[in-house]
Amino acid sequence: MKRMMPADLVVRHGGCHARALGIELAAADAGERFKWFLAALLYGARISETLATRTWREFHGRGVISPERILATGWSGLVFILDAGGYVRYDYKTATKLLAVCKVLIRDYGGNLDAVHAAAAGPRDLESRLKALGKGIGDTTVGIFLRQLRGIWEKANPVLSPLAFRAAIELGYLRRDAVDPKRALARLQALWSASACNTARFADFESALVREGLRLRRQRAA
Repeated sequence: MKRMMPADLVVRHGGCHARALGIELAAADAGERFKWFLAALLYGARISETLATRTWREFHGRGVISPERILATGWSGLVFILDAGGYVRYDYKTATKLLAVCKVLIRDYGGNLDAVHAAAAGPRDLESRLKALGKGIGDTTVGIFLRQLRGIWEKANPVLSPLAFRAAIELGYLRRDAVDPKRALARLQALWSASACNTARFADFESALVREGLRLRRQRAA
């Protein structure tokens, strides 16, 4: 069976989640990075992508997409928005987390995520600084956030998503005996570069692999 070209996988599953939300991660406005950070905080919980996306759109539709606006909205207002998006299971906890994170981001970095990146000594320090913004920001959320920023932020270089790793093996991009995530990531980046796709980024390929990994997981669970 002929292996699907990386660009074809992107066409099948779509590219970066951020672009699907209308977020321009490479824009000069740091507010675009915060929009995606807010989305990553929502996607990072054990909740469906559909509900997380719907909830982010509720925030966006109400203009509550900056640290300052989140603080001004207050806990009750945030719970209302979360519930409107269907984020009911984690509404109280998430409202509390959003307020705490935004307070620290404003206090320590002037509310600017680009300042977090600038202050970081390297990729691992960047991840640590993001986690330090608030309780409940773990590897999953940080990975979701930074994978879409590969090639945009110099220090955004998280490990390959386990979902993407498994999908890449199933699709034949990686050997079935592959065990080293760093080497696997380098192999996938080389494959992407060789595909000569000028209309997308590696982050689009990785996002498509994650979606394929989710599809495979649902298929096995059925």
